[in-house]
Amino acid sequence: MIERRLRQVFSEAGCEGSVAALDVDSENRVMFGDAEPMVAASTFKIVVALELFCQGAEGMLDPTERVLLSPARATPGGQGFCIFEDVAEVSLRDAARMMLTISDNTATDLLIRRVSLSRVHDRLGRLGLDRIRLAGTIQQEFDAIGRDTGHAGWADMARAMSESVSPADADRIWERALTSPSLRPGRITSATAGQMAALLQLIWLDRAGPAAACRAVRTLLGQQRLTRKIATGFGGEVRVAAKSGTLPGCASNDVGVVEYPDGSRFAVAVFTRPAGPGRRTLPPDSVLGAAARLAVEHLHRRRPSP
Repeated sequence: MIERRLRQVFSEAGCEGSVAALDVDSENRVMFGDAEPMVAASTFKIVVALELFCQGAEGMLDPTERVLLSPARATPGGQGFCIFEDVAEVSLRDAARMMLTISDNTATDLLIRRVSLSRVHDRLGRLGLDRIRLAGTIQQEFDAIGRDTGHAGWADMARAMSESVSPADADRIWERALTSPSLRPGRITSATAGQMAALLQLIWLDRAGPAAACRAVRTLLGQQRLTRKIATGFGGEVRVAAKSGTLPGCASNDVGVVEYPDGSRFAVAVFTRPAGPGRRTLPPDSVLGAAARLAVEHLHRRRPSP
């Protein structure tokens, strides 16, 4: 029944979707369309934050360490440090705050370089989450897409689009970018909804790393300032701590933990993408909220009465 209803939600929205919902405090779960990894978009930033705070708790680095962010090394993203005109000084933990609360790409790449991809994947492997794979920094991923369009990198592609003789020429370049081989799951940072939900469950249970590290990630997820897609499916009495991710024309995702007034809590991940080749339209946020609510309320009804 729940699978049929989820399939209907995505079908009516003209998209494909994957949903995982886990009762944080039991083994009850809902899994739908979770067979293959999908483009993670910015949901993967939770993994980077976890590694940062784990390394801090384990004495490998100091989260209060100050670093300089130069506009010359900014990663495109539209908000945060990438639109600064001057060099900024920030602590590693506040860079993580920018990464999770407004999805700052420049802060993300700074932290990826600081904690290293190998250590991220080592930790994920120890947690049994080897289907969450980071392909590199966001800048490296962007540049790979740019090269697939026949340009030297992302900046060169963007310049070619801005200098195009007509909007149609720019649209053709963008269409090549959207069909880039570098956007395929496995070539770009990817994950399954099930493993992202499992990661959140481990973080909420203090099992993803030292308790202080898990607590720091939970705090930042609760401070996210961008639209929380999952949250559209729930009323104001339900608390949602989440991280969304969008890749225009490719993916619209959200992962988070939903907590009811009775104390029950559920880790949920919803990944969506356009249905079929040539489709570019992503579903509205309400579709992710509706899918999350269907899965979570199914689990909530199954909880034993206190």
